[in-house]
Amino acid sequence: MRGAALYCVAVRTPQGAILVDTQSLGASSLRTILGRWPLLRGLIVLWDALVIGTRALTYSANAQAESADERIEGAPLAITLVGSLVVGLALFLLLPAAVGHLIQTALGWPHWAANLTEGTFRLVLLVGYIAAIGRLPEIRRVFGYHGAEHQTISAFEAGETLTPASIAPYPLEHPRCGTAFLLTVAVLSILLFSALGPMPLLPRLGYRLLLVPVLAALSYEYLRVTGKYRHSWLSRALTWPNLALQRLTTRPPAPEMVEVALAAFQALRRAEQAQAGGTSIS
Repeated sequence: MRGAALYCVAVRTPQGAILVDTQSLGASSLRTILGRWPLLRGLIVLWDALVIGTRALTYSANAQAESADERIEGAPLAITLVGSLVVGLALFLLLPAAVGHLIQTALGWPHWAANLTEGTFRLVLLVGYIAAIGRLPEIRRVFGYHGAEHQTISAFEAGETLTPASIAPYPLEHPRCGTAFLLTVAVLSILLFSALGPMPLLPRLGYRLLLVPVLAALSYEYLRVTGKYRHSWLSRALTWPNLALQRLTTRPPAPEMVEVALAAFQALRRAEQAQAGGTSIS
């Protein structure tokens, strides 16, 4: 659970206990300044998501370790993270770009048609990948926790008293989900890359990598605007695909999953209140 200045991670150990880790997002004058500017603030949020996600997954994995030898840290952790990033960029960014270039050169299609095909292939690849991994039992369990997170936030925003029973009726989808960000990036890539002219393969791949921050910044601003006007019919129509995709990334959570989500959220609320009151957080 992420707040304005803090985040909390809650995990259940193999023994059944719930561990909670509260950390600061970090503060600096540069971060504060950049956070006020459109487009630049999207890059701050993207960086936070990568850092927090990495820390949370590492904390969760290490909480399951039965001995120090099973903990993920140091060089193995760095190799895993770098390898995952490289594979992700190659699969979802560079492979579709290579396919688009192949279509353009082999079939003689105009560059805009090849770029449009590239973006469509990227979108299909993303949705297909999510649907495929969602069949794995371990990932289905992760998606259950994802649903518990969304239900907890929705119940809080509705002013509900937070208990596992009161949270259960709330929807599994949430408009500010990271899944919405991924889908928005994929769709905007179709529009942005389709506007680029024809180019050889290597420059084509290079431009795709260089434009990732631009896509992230534009996607964040798009989600801010649609979230601000989420009650309008136009905003609801625009965000419908994002909510529909979350049907693949969420599952109805078990009660014990909701307990973990509640533990993270309540810890975050206590920490924020303590920080606002000038009290130290243990």
